[in-house]
Amino acid sequence: MNRIHSVREKIICLLLFALLLGVVGSRAASYPAPTEGDYTIHDFHFRDGESLPEVRIHYLTLGTPRRDDQGVVRNAVLILHGTTGSSAQFLRSEFAGELYCKGQPLDATRYYLIIPDNLGHGQSSKPSDGLHARFPQYGCLDMVEAQYRLLTEGLDVNHLRLVTGTSMGGMHTWLWGEVYPDFMDALMPLASLPMPISGRNRVWRRVIIDGIRDSPDWHNGDYQSQPSGLRIAAEMLYFMGSNPVLRMKEAPTLKQADEVLDSYVTNVMTNLDANDVMYAFADSEDYDPGPGLEKITAPLLVINSADDLINPPELRVLEHAIKRVKHGRAIVIPYSDQTVGHGSHTKAVLWKKYLVRLLRKTERK
Repeated sequence: MNRIHSVREKIICLLLFALLLGVVGSRAASYPAPTEGDYTIHDFHFRDGESLPEVRIHYLTLGTPRRDDQGVVRNAVLILHGTTGSSAQFLRSEFAGELYCKGQPLDATRYYLIIPDNLGHGQSSKPSDGLHARFPQYGCLDMVEAQYRLLTEGLDVNHLRLVTGTSMGGMHTWLWGEVYPDFMDALMPLASLPMPISGRNRVWRRVIIDGIRDSPDWHNGDYQSQPSGLRIAAEMLYFMGSNPVLRMKEAPTLKQADEVLDSYVTNVMTNLDANDVMYAFADSEDYDPGPGLEKITAPLLVINSADDLINPPELRVLEHAIKRVKHGRAIVIPYSDQTVGHGSHTKAVLWKKYLVRLLRKTERK
């Protein structure tokens, strides 16, 4: 009997020890809670000539700004999301858990992280707020200007340690380097190319735009329930968002493929708005950093993945474009069982070592 008790005690001790390790690990993996805010930009003029009396930009911040003796903020990091995304995606464990914790590359006790919901997205001003298809057609340059005004007018940030972003946010990062070249120490665009939206990248976006705008139940944007065109948009998003190997793994039979796609479409139909999606995919029509690459003076590291259907390396755009960036470097992460197509941009474990090197290289002495 004593031996049985002894074994039980050992098991209990092991369980308690494992629990303790879990608690310690959880604390070690924690980071400061984000603070939410909204900044209202008054009398915002869009580049297409339209304007709004007020544009709301929602944002999250983690950490505290730190200024040098001249009052320049030295630790601010701007993190920009992709098309139809929001700041919330950067709180997922695969991103935040790899970057924001104590000792991690973007340690939130050291850096001041600023993560906006871009114009037209999340809790920022967007078509579904009430104007529907009468909302001004914003472009990438409008979005970058709104980000700049949030920083300088709303948060009193006059310098950035780093600008980084994923997908559309990566596209914005290229533009930041050209439009505000002296505002940052470093740039790291993820899953993007410094070229106009064209070829297959334009075609699949047009399918989404046309599918929504041409659906008979769109009613010029004043629909009462989500129009059928949003289903087409959802199917295209699913099609382009990952690599073929992963899609086969999750849907190895016809029945499973239909079930997975139906589930994905239902989620999009429930959580996204058709006008917002249509505008979001049209906003890149003014995107073309190509002619201004020589204006980028801050060190720039672009990271793409080999299995990205949206930015395929076969186009060989980076090899030519990066040579025109004074302090530019390009990395294409090879395909592996860890990459997940276009979505590799949010899987920080794949590329955070390169971020560490960039931050070290650009650290102020």
